[in-house]
Amino acid sequence: MARHARVLVTGSGPTGLAGALALAQVGGTRGLHVALSGPAPRTADPRTAALFPGSIALLAKLGIWERLAAHCAPMTAIRIIDDTGSLLRAPETVFRAGDLGRETLGYNVPNGALNAALHAALLANPTVTHLPAGRAGGMRGADGEISLTTDDGAVHSAHLLVAADGRASPARVAAGIPTRTWSHDQAALVTRFDHARRHRGISNELHRRAGPLTTVPLPGNASSLVWVERPGEAARLGALDDDTFRFALERRLDGLLGSIGAIAARHVVPLSGAMAKTMAARRVALVGEAGHAFPPIGAQGLNLGLRDVAVLADCVCQAVCEGQDPGSEAVLAAYAQERAGDVALRTLAVGSLNATLTSGLLPLDIARGLGLHALKGIGPLRRAVMREGLQPGNVTPSLMRAAQPE
Repeated sequence: MARHARVLVTGSGPTGLAGALALAQVGGTRGLHVALSGPAPRTADPRTAALFPGSIALLAKLGIWERLAAHCAPMTAIRIIDDTGSLLRAPETVFRAGDLGRETLGYNVPNGALNAALHAALLANPTVTHLPAGRAGGMRGADGEISLTTDDGAVHSAHLLVAADGRASPARVAAGIPTRTWSHDQAALVTRFDHARRHRGISNELHRRAGPLTTVPLPGNASSLVWVERPGEAARLGALDDDTFRFALERRLDGLLGSIGAIAARHVVPLSGAMAKTMAARRVALVGEAGHAFPPIGAQGLNLGLRDVAVLADCVCQAVCEGQDPGSEAVLAAYAQERAGDVALRTLAVGSLNATLTSGLLPLDIARGLGLHALKGIGPLRRAVMREGLQPGNVTPSLMRAAQPE
């Protein structure tokens, strides 16, 4: 049996769920029916994401921030500590929300709570249909629709397919969009832990030769942890019993958060990256990791994916308002052009930061140290870098312009 929706979203992670809700919101009053294909989202996901003001504004505009906020912790500052052991040690640098006249730089959001809030909003939205998981097909029909076959055997067609189906993205493959991939000789150990000292809303980044070790505030005296190491060392740390791991983490943090208490389950994730040649083609628009993926450094991944969602919503809204096909070449070209610079810049920034830490080359150490000296000592420069890090000045989609809760 064939069914039709003007827009199909494939993938039920936070980017896909937010994408379906955003598209339904901007097009619902104009008859833009949206369907999302994917399994029930992971509400037990132990990971967290540091979301910056534009992303929080998007969640508020989608109507889920109020129910989500109690599960999140505000970030009042980001502290960078040089732990490379270099002879030319960079100064400790703190980026404070007050530097920008804000109370927060964003919030650390548990993925499970985020997925649950987005899914509840989706189920309550009459203009969104949740379908079983499916496989993207090819172009079919004289009107140039794209098809997707769900696991129950039904064939669904649409004018636009939004691929939010992850790094491997079957939808991206079906659209024939080339992708450049790379891997790092690193892995990230991810967990959460309790600690004796108050974090005071400060996220800590210890810049180390193997990669950064980052703690991000959670409610109460707890923080999430992303500890990047060489793969063998990450695997060793992940296999330690809790007492031995607790001792290793306390030693690495050198008392920064006091004694370590309970530790959640640990997960080790190999670090790799990918970037699609274009963010849209052949009635398929890529969002999130279907279009770009890189290591969990600098809290850019999900923020970048949510900007994809907000920009695509603007492009589709304009098309629908003007009576155009939302999956037309013109709409997809506008979206791809709008996203190209932001995606390339964030990918380059994360890769460059990682390279300056792991290379051990003296010129890169000098450049990194001078850069942090300048950021610490020159207020206007620090504020400009902070603003660009939180939200690119040239990317202001309407769903991210809403009043941003502090």
